[in-house]
Amino acid sequence: MRAVAVTEYGGPEVLRLVDLPEPHAGPGQVRIRVHAAAVNPADTLLRIGDTDGAMSEVVPQPYRPGMDLAGVIDEIGEETDTDLELGDRVMAMVVPIDASGGAYAEFVVLDSRQVSRSPEGARHVEAATVPMNGLTARLAIDVLSLPPGAWIAITGAAGGVGGYAVELAKADGLRVIADAAAADVDLVRGLGADVVVARGDGIADRILEVRPGGVDAVIDTALLGAQVEPAIRPGGQLAILRGPTERGASPLSGRPGVHVRDVWVPEYRFATHKLEQLRLLVEDGKLSMRVAAVYPASEAAETHRRLEAGGVRGRLVLEF
Repeated sequence: MRAVAVTEYGGPEVLRLVDLPEPHAGPGQVRIRVHAAAVNPADTLLRIGDTDGAMSEVVPQPYRPGMDLAGVIDEIGEETDTDLELGDRVMAMVVPIDASGGAYAEFVVLDSRQVSRSPEGARHVEAATVPMNGLTARLAIDVLSLPPGAWIAITGAAGGVGGYAVELAKADGLRVIADAAAADVDLVRGLGADVVVARGDGIADRILEVRPGGVDAVIDTALLGAQVEPAIRPGGQLAILRGPTERGASPLSGRPGVHVRDVWVPEYRFATHKLEQLRLLVEDGKLSMRVAAVYPASEAAETHRRLEAGGVRGRLVLEF
C-alpha cells in the first residue's frame, strides 16, 4: 500500500511516499480503505521528532503521521462486535503512537470502537476534518463541566479546534466570548460566538470589558497561557491543549484560584458515542466541516509547509 512516512526527523521534505505491506483486521478490528486524511499541527510534531519518546515497539515503522481519516470499511475482523458493515463510509480519530500507526496511508486497521459512520452526504475530504479536532473540542468542554448559561472564552476561535469549541459550546447552551483577527470576525460570528474580541496582546483586558468579573472558563487553543489567565474569575478553569513546557505552548502564571485542566485527546480514542454525537451535529447543521484545500498524498510535504506558514482557515486534507 502507499503511505506517507517519516524515515528521519526533519523539515517537510522528510515526508516521503513509500510502499508498505497491507495490514489486515484482526479480532475486534476493522480495516479502512482511506480516501482522505486531514493534516494537523500534531502531525508536524511527529515529523520533527517531538513524539519520539512516546514511540514504542508496537508502532509500525517507518513512522506515519495523521490523526484523522475518512474512508470505507473493507475488512472486519473475526469476533468484532460492531454494527458497521463492509462498504460503510466511516471516519475515525487515529493515534499515531498506537499499533495502528498514523492515518497517512491507503489502509489503516483500527479497533472498531474508534470508528463512526461519516455524516450523511459528506464527502470523504469533509468527513476527515471532524474526528480529532471535534473530539479535542468535545473533551475540553467535557472536562470543564460547565452548566448551561456559563460564560466561556475561547482563544484561536478561527482555527480547527477553536471553531469546533465555539460550535459545541453553543450547542451545550454556554455563552461564548471568542477572539478573532479582523479578517476572521465574520467567520467566528458565523460559528455562533456571542461576542467577538480582537485577538493579540491585551486579550484578557478585552474579555474583562465584556465580562468584568471574569469568565467561568477559558479553552486556550491559541496556546496563550498566562496572557489569558487574568480573564478567568476566581475559582474558574483553564483548559490547555499542550503542557506549558511543550513546543509552542506559553508558560502559565501559577495564579492561585485558577484550576488548570489538561486536554489529552487520546483519552477519547474509544469514545465512539462522542464521535457519533459529532456526526449528528454535522447532520443537523450545528457543526461545520471546513476544508481549506485538498492535495494528493504525494504532496504531503507541501501541506506541512503551508500549515507551518500559518494563516490557514479550515483544514488541509490529503487524498489517497
